[in-house]
Amino acid sequence: VETYSSLTDFQRNTKTHIERLRKTGRPQVLTVNGKAEIVVQDAESYQKLLEELDHLEAVAGVRRGLEDVR
Repeated sequence: VETYSSLTDFQRNTKTHIERLRKTGRPQVLTVNGKAEIVVQDAESYQKLLEELDHLEAVAGVRRGLEDVR
């Protein structure tokens, strides 16, 4: 579950936000004029997300291959 905060607040309190990102590992949605504009995440959590995506893509590829064989 990500949290929301304004881009202005993120800029004013960057250190606090970065500490929270590292501690929780959860992404944060930054808003501009109340509208979601960008998502920030700590590097370690982002890397884990990429690894999970690679794994899921590999599993999907194997499933497609097995279906083709059938």
